[in-house]
Amino acid sequence: MKTIEIFITGRVQKVGFRACIRRIATDLKVSGTVMNLPDGRVHIYATGELMILEKFVSMVYGCPRAVIRDLRQSEIALKHFDDFSIIKGEGRISTGL
Repeated sequence: MKTIEIFITGRVQKVGFRACIRRIATDLKVSGTVMNLPDGRVHIYATGELMILEKFVSMVYGCPRAVIRDLRQSEIALKHFDDFSIIKGEGRISTGL
């Protein structure tokens, strides 16, 4: 088992991208999280077997309506997740107003 961290840039917010990512992860039995970042990127943690993670990353490009300009991934310390979930509201900057 391995965990990878992925940052994706492009037209990846407000196009159903996180739901597509979760659907792919669930189908492949990959656990982790996906969330939008305030700067317009999408951040993913994915845990699974190496070959499955490679397939997961390649399938991300097939999400409809999303346009991926850049995908950067790196292996990180193993993280355990119960399932694959969409994190909403994380990473938002509060102005206090």
